[in-house]
Amino acid sequence: MSENRHGPVVDTSASRHARLRPVAPQDVRVTDDFWAPRLRRNREVTIPAQHEQCETTGALRNFARAAGSVGGDFSGRYYSDSDVYKWIEAASWSLATDPSAELGDRLDAVIKLVSGAQDADGYLNTYFSVDRVGERWTDLVVRHEMYCIGHLVAAAVAHVRATGETTLLDVALRACTHIASRFAPGEVPGTCGHPGLEMALVELYRTTGDERWLTLATWQLDSRGAGVLDGSEYLIDHEPVRTQSRVTGHAVRALYLYAGMADVVLETGDAELRGALQRLWADLSGGKTAVTGGVGARWDGEAFGDAYELPDRAYNETCAAIAHIFLAWRLLLLTGEPEYRDAVETALHNGVLPGLSQSGTEFFYQNPLADAGRHRREPWFSCACCPPNIARLLASLPGYLYTTSDEGLWVQLYIGNQADLRLADGTPVRVDVATGLPWRGTVGVTVSPPAPTEFTLFLPVPGWAGGDVTVRVNGVDAAVEAGSRQVALRRTWTAGDSVELGFGTEVRALVAHPRVAATHHRVALARGPLVYCVEQADHETPVAGLRLRGTEEWAAEHRADLLGGVTTLTATGSAVAVDDGPLYRTYSGSPEPTSSVPVTAIPYYAWANRAPGEMRVFIPLADR
Repeated sequence: MSENRHGPVVDTSASRHARLRPVAPQDVRVTDDFWAPRLRRNREVTIPAQHEQCETTGALRNFARAAGSVGGDFSGRYYSDSDVYKWIEAASWSLATDPSAELGDRLDAVIKLVSGAQDADGYLNTYFSVDRVGERWTDLVVRHEMYCIGHLVAAAVAHVRATGETTLLDVALRACTHIASRFAPGEVPGTCGHPGLEMALVELYRTTGDERWLTLATWQLDSRGAGVLDGSEYLIDHEPVRTQSRVTGHAVRALYLYAGMADVVLETGDAELRGALQRLWADLSGGKTAVTGGVGARWDGEAFGDAYELPDRAYNETCAAIAHIFLAWRLLLLTGEPEYRDAVETALHNGVLPGLSQSGTEFFYQNPLADAGRHRREPWFSCACCPPNIARLLASLPGYLYTTSDEGLWVQLYIGNQADLRLADGTPVRVDVATGLPWRGTVGVTVSPPAPTEFTLFLPVPGWAGGDVTVRVNGVDAAVEAGSRQVALRRTWTAGDSVELGFGTEVRALVAHPRVAATHHRVALARGPLVYCVEQADHETPVAGLRLRGTEEWAAEHRADLLGGVTTLTATGSAVAVDDGPLYRTYSGSPEPTSSVPVTAIPYYAWANRAPGEMRVFIPLADR
């Protein structure tokens, strides 16, 4: 087994085809005023609350039942094991960055439950224990057996990288050995109706160095399109993955699958899979992604729609935004291209954060871009995939801030932190980042190697900055090429060398492609990495009647007293009458605005934390 403790979330350190290598979460301590409180709330409130939910719903008891230590019926959905595994992963990454004896003891107890539920042949799924043993592997389309093992593997990898302990890894290895014997590569096609095991198997290969798991992951990818899942487009079984070019089907399943494809490409350089990924990403980013980075337009099947089918009431499942990040992160590691970094940043701030309440204990499953005031966060769901998914992503977030390459060090996300990193040649370097983001476009980076060291420091220019960037190195202006998406500073760095960056944070009025019928003649507001919305709590005029010209001068004001501290945007807009007249009327020109009204916008992630009321991201334009 290869050295596996202290590893990144996605460990491409030995991946022959990776452009970039990420760092371990425990190498980075998040310190800024925006993200540090959220990560603290995640470990102090969200993770403990979710453990309690796993107890209340019976998900933990199911493991004791499978081990024969308690009786009674199975509780919850047939994939409830995955809720527990995601909790283990969140707890493990939390321990990696912030050791806690209490959480460590609780985690050990849960792992003991999981281990006790495993059969002698390696099979592990509590739904198919006790009274459903004969139904095992009879329904790959629906029953999520491999999907659950995928989350077990991801949890085991996180646990060993956080603690160095292999107890759960041994359980995962036995489970995967069982799957490999049942669906032998090259012999018995087998893949799950819900992908997830594929990328976990590649990470298991990276952890152990055992080629079997990379081979099995590739076999599962190539089992699609052969009718194992009844040729279902919803399950992404309609054609071989190597020839696919259209993002379709259940959004989370599709993006987990594509992330697994990217993992295989990172290890093998498979040209066919890489070509498919390029086509699929072009389809995803070109016509199937909401302005928030949310994906999955249809409530029917939690699925992607057609190109440009991006309605206000889109489904935009929180898990799908997380899956979007998983795919974009792997493509960034593969290529180093800035569009993937931007996708991670957008989905993180606007696709994932809305899924979590200010308290840290309520969650959104769906994230529509408009609402009448009825959509509110809930403490848990009967299908509870999203809450622990948020918890594990936030717990591992420090591992997404930096990457390295043979050329030097890359900052990826401008989140305030203190990091102790190593360059590709093993040279240690301390990095301190202070930033005003997401509210102010200021970033300070201090680099401190123990001795003068030559390397390149790569600093992204976010797409939202529009090329408006200034750079100073040790107080001296540095030239930045116009339109550059990256600043590359090659020099011999000494302890205390500093870089100051300034980015434009002007309010952007965004319009969608003309083919997006739902947002025709409407604008969305964005500032820095954040998308904004208007909410009824800030307006006396009905939100439905608000109109903008798209050329307003917006005033940005930071309100420490509002929604945990947000920067609001205010301008003078107009309003049209919102009446109780007939649903359809004879057209007689656009309605004349009745008055000038103040318009206040708040970050989209913060909506639905006050009194229920109407909300919109896209605001109609006034014709005059």
